[in-house]
This record gives sequence, structure tokens and C-alpha cells, in this order.
Amino acid sequence: MKQNTPHTAPQNKRLASQRIDPACLMRIKSLELRAKSVVEGTWKGLHRSPYHGFSVEFTEYREYTPGDDPRHIDWKLAARSNQHFIKRFEEETNLCCHMLLDLSTSMQFHSLGYSKSDYAKTLVATFAYFLSTQRDASGLIIFDEQVESVVPARFTRGQLRRILIELERPPQGSHTNVVSPLKHAVETIKKRGLVVLISDLMSPLDELNTHLGYLRAKGHEVALFQILDPAEIHLNFNETAIFEDLETGDRIALNPKAAQASYRQQLNQHLDEIQTICRKQGVHYHKLTTDTPLEAGLSDFLADRAA
Repeated sequence: MKQNTPHTAPQNKRLASQRIDPACLMRIKSLELRAKSVVEGTWKGLHRSPYHGFSVEFTEYREYTPGDDPRHIDWKLAARSNQHFIKRFEEETNLCCHMLLDLSTSMQFHSLGYSKSDYAKTLVATFAYFLSTQRDASGLIIFDEQVESVVPARFTRGQLRRILIELERPPQGSHTNVVSPLKHAVETIKKRGLVVLISDLMSPLDELNTHLGYLRAKGHEVALFQILDPAEIHLNFNETAIFEDLETGDRIALNPKAAQASYRQQLNQHLDEIQTICRKQGVHYHKLTTDTPLEAGLSDFLADRAA
């Protein structure tokens, strides 16, 4: 086990002290200000793209005009045609990130004064804000039982605003269906990039392995952030109560104390299955509870990605 040296221990303590308590962060009404607070804190380093070097792509010719860089003249074409043409290039970003956000009804659950969807939206906004500062492209797919909205990935001046506007949309659907956005991503994303799936994954996992595999086969880097409320992990309720499934509406009378052991066993089996799928497909997996400072979860992601 690696031990902290006298130098690294104070550094880790200092970084931890800079992290923002999620309860405080969620009191900020503006998603953009929340994202800015996290980015300007400790999150650095996403911009290590494995596709660096594919940043410029030739598109077409245009006639040379005085003031153009002569280095871009196609001299072979000039020798054949006795005319000077400039190669036009389309600048692409080093990183193209597509975020797939689950806003199904189960994401509305909360025990801390803010929901899983509030936390997940802040995570997406933070990604988008940081990518915009790095001149990288970002896009957003919002889903529940189907794809509800799409902001195609690009880097433009108004892209961050477009994503933030979509994040303000109220949830419309009920069930969670992660297959739908994954299929959409496989079919529509043509260039290699980073695909980030953000969901509580409180749904059957029958086809998750297959569709994550399709994304990986197309050369995409994939990260999965599973967002859970602490109460969902521990079932730490004290009294017998009626529990309702937010997606199906089914109700059951339950003594949490009596059911706790069985519940945790089933939940752990579910989480283990997700991690096994991610390991098999080479997907970055990160489980975040909504009381975890976003900087901590993102730091883990960056360390994983750098490795």
C-alpha cells in the first residue's frame, strides 16, 4: 500500500479542503455558476486527448488572394493549372465529448434536499463548461425510456448555452432505458471521441454489455458515472413505511431494518454486474453518491483516464 510522504500528505489535505460540499453547491441556482465553481477549483487535465494529432482535416480549395499564407498553396496544382489555390482546412477539436444524461423518474429521488438529477445535471454542466474553456467540442443526449433531446457535439460560442438550456428542461418520461441513447450514439456519432453515460442505472442490464461494446468497437472512449443517493446504498430508514417505485408506481410496505441485509445483497450484486461489464468492455466506471464532492469524483476519473 502506498503511503503519503510528508510532502504529499499536506498536498492531499489542501486539495480536500478546496472541495465544495454538494449541499452548498446545489444552493447556487445557476448551473453555469455551479460548473464554474467546480472547474475553477481543482478539476484540471481532461484535455489529454488520445486522438491528438487528428485536429486538422482538409476540406476544399479556394483561389489564392493576397495576404493568404503561401505555405497553404498547392504547388502541384499550380504547376498543372498555372493558377494558385489555397487548401482550406476544417479545424477540429482535440476532444469531442458526447454526454448521455438519464432524466428518468428514478433520478428525481432525493434524501438530501436535492435530487440525483440535480447532481447529474451539475456534473454535465461542469463537463461542458470545462470543455468550452479548452476549445473542445461537447454535445448532450437527454433520455428516459427514449431519447428526448439532442444537442449535437460541436465547439461554437453558443454551445455551452445550448447545453445549459437543455439541462433546464423538466423531466418528461418515466422509465430508464439506457439502450436507447447508446443505440442513438452508435448510429449518429461518426468520429471517435469520449462518450460519457450518466445514470443511476436502476434498470435491467440485459443489453448494456452489448451496446457499450458497440461504442468501444467504433473506437470511442467510454466513461460511465453511476449516480446514487446515499439512502439507496444504505437503506437507513428507521420506521416501517410504504415505499413506492418512482418509475412503475408499485408500492410495498417494508420494514427497512428487516429488509436491509437482503436489499444490500441484491444491490451489491447489481453493482458488481455493472463493474464486470465495464471491465470487460474497457469502460471507465465511477460510482458517485450525491454527497460526494464533484471534484473528488472527477479527480478519480482523470486519474483513471490518464492511466
